[in-house]
Amino acid sequence: MEIVPELVSYGPVTCLNVTGVGEPGGAEHVSAIGALYAVAGAMGGGAGPLEGLWWVEDDRPALQVPRESWRWHLLLPLAGVPEPGVVERAREVSRSSGAAVDRVRVATFTEGECVELLHVGPYSEEHRSLAVMDAFMAERGLVANGPHHEVYVTAFDHPEPRTVLRQPVRVGGATT
Repeated sequence: MEIVPELVSYGPVTCLNVTGVGEPGGAEHVSAIGALYAVAGAMGGGAGPLEGLWWVEDDRPALQVPRESWRWHLLLPLAGVPEPGVVERAREVSRSSGAAVDRVRVATFTEGECVELLHVGPYSEEHRSLAVMDAFMAERGLVANGPHHEVYVTAFDHPEPRTVLRQPVRVGGATT
């Protein structure tokens, strides 16, 4: 079954957020995930699934940049904007977990128009799905308009991972 990209639109989303640099699955990345889940758990509400915004600060195509130089925002979407003080209290409660909970912030962002595709299979094969998305964008005169976005539908250790790949876009012009 061929999975085809689609054009979708996303309004404001409020998330717990940790920003960092480093390869997926590396110490920094794993630490950030632990901090997000520790704070979300202490908040007592629903959050998730885990998402990542990825980019590089390099002139080369992203997949040619060493993974330890990749930049990211890891996100856990929340049901709404937390009441004042809730995140601070959750950080205090979860500090004993050993996770770097002081890095967790609340962020609200809007992506707008996006090209989206469900990738089924190993993360190492995402480049194939990204090529399909790039062709879809080119056919419609669309260019990237923000960081590459991934929504991890299954756990990282799942034997057949499923990842929603999302790219904010706009019509023509230079990439921002």
